[in-house]
Amino acid sequence: MPNPEPPGDTGRGADHAAAVLDARYGRSRSSAKRTRWIGIATAAAFTIVFVAWAIWGGLIGAPDAQFTAVDARHTVVDETTVEVTWEFTAPPGTPARCAVQALNSTFAIVGWKEVDVPASTRINRVLTERVLTTERAVTGLIYRCWLT
Repeated sequence: MPNPEPPGDTGRGADHAAAVLDARYGRSRSSAKRTRWIGIATAAAFTIVFVAWAIWGGLIGAPDAQFTAVDARHTVVDETTVEVTWEFTAPPGTPARCAVQALNSTFAIVGWKEVDVPASTRINRVLTERVLTTERAVTGLIYRCWLT
């Protein structure tokens, strides 16, 4: 029995077979151009959104609302008290509130106090607050500050 020709081989060659497969699966020159333009449009849209976000967040953002609170030191006074000192920087006339916490050796919160920071004419201040604890603390930190 003679060997039959492989299916799909009509004697037109590999180029024709590749062209048939490309047409079947949408791999034509026009689809490649369309895909390229979609990629370019997506990249351009992303760039526009990113630049707008950077300008809005960096240049238009209100500088009055910017402040920092940085831990300076802590002193364990006794078994139930820790003293926390921090540096507070804010524009003049900006009142705030800060949460001060005390932690034990397993980093559990054993003391917590919210402190009102009144508005001042000074930009930089060093503040100290005593925090009562439920057990001996090993550290005291500023948890967070927010504008009031």
